[in-house]
Amino acid sequence: MQNFSKSVVAVILGGGAGTRLFPLTASRSKPAVPIAGKYRLVDIPISNCINSSINRMFVLTQFNSASLNKHIKNTYHFSAFSTGFVDILAAEQTPDNPGWYQGTADAVRQSLRHISNLEYEHILILSGDQLYQMDFVEMLQAHIAAEAEISIATIPVDQRDAPEFGILKTNEEQMITSFIEKPKLDVLPDWVSDTGSEMQKTGRHYLASMGIYIFNKQVLQSLLMDVHPAATDFGKEIIPHAIEKSKVLSYQYDGYWTDIGNIYSFYEANLALTQDIPPFNLFDNQKTVYSRARMLPPAKISGTTLEKTIIAEGSIINASRIEQSVVGIRSRIGHGTTVVNTYIMGNDYYETLEQMNSNTAKGLPKIGIGERCYIKDAIIDKNCRIGNDVRINGGKHLANVDHPLYAVKDGIVVVKKTAVLPDGFVI
Repeated sequence: MQNFSKSVVAVILGGGAGTRLFPLTASRSKPAVPIAGKYRLVDIPISNCINSSINRMFVLTQFNSASLNKHIKNTYHFSAFSTGFVDILAAEQTPDNPGWYQGTADAVRQSLRHISNLEYEHILILSGDQLYQMDFVEMLQAHIAAEAEISIATIPVDQRDAPEFGILKTNEEQMITSFIEKPKLDVLPDWVSDTGSEMQKTGRHYLASMGIYIFNKQVLQSLLMDVHPAATDFGKEIIPHAIEKSKVLSYQYDGYWTDIGNIYSFYEANLALTQDIPPFNLFDNQKTVYSRARMLPPAKISGTTLEKTIIAEGSIINASRIEQSVVGIRSRIGHGTTVVNTYIMGNDYYETLEQMNSNTAKGLPKIGIGERCYIKDAIIDKNCRIGNDVRINGGKHLANVDHPLYAVKDGIVVVKKTAVLPDGFVI
């Protein structure tokens, strides 16, 4: 593997307010949302960089960034003999720029004065809320071989998904010739591309931007500071104009990739991890997903039937049945409980026996999930207290709603962080 550690700097965008992922983003930024029971979304792009020998990273944050900052500070420590780092660049007001980040391009522009202190030739721009495993070295090699000034990672999509993305067309050298942001269905026939026979068999005829970019250093600085000093967004403004003037390469990626844009895609991506051969493989020696190393005991399970379920360390499970679910760190599930198609994020701490007895005397359920509960089609956020005989039955029969204790989106019940559901509560 070619080592690009000295020539590449990665910038991971922390995203906006994350309203489509609400209520999971009520108190945390999108990249800080827990995924797969023990990781956070930001661990995915950082791990992809580390696995590609790119170890100089900046994470740009703005909204609800405290938990993200804490996670990165506690997780990513490089050797004193390494030049590697993962640094937070929080939005800051300065004498010449009193505003916050206005968009993806504006965030990178405001951060250039910090990034420019380093020696590098290429800047890799990534999103903090996508799930994929990608070797950026291959993309960099293609970028250099084509003598491109900008490269965009692209993925074939079908007609249903195409209106959600920036769609592009290329010439025979894979240089991008035209680009349209979120096209309407009636113009899609004009944007069909040769995505390869395998992709065409599955109806994926359109090339979509993944929001992963490589820029040559001088090209990015010129675009942001001189050519488009007021542009705020890469997809809507910078990229369409750059295609007319610069050599912009399409690097087609054929692996698994999903944008964690809303509650449904987040839910689906987590439950997909429980498949026998999941599309996103956590069990890969070459593509380790890194996260905070917690000193937790192994999970303890008693009398439970488990079917296609992931259980994170530190959990104490006495449930009767858990099926196609992800159970996060330090989860506690009581006797007689059934959990189906559910993501339980887990807990940040254990209660002591004294605390449990004291809370029980006050009528407050223990942290975790109580006895004889039935939970289906749900996401249980961190540190919830769910009493005994609680019934949560998600599905399309439920209307979208935002309740003080939970929300329903697309039939999925999201129990809010630290919510207390008393004995016998029904959703």
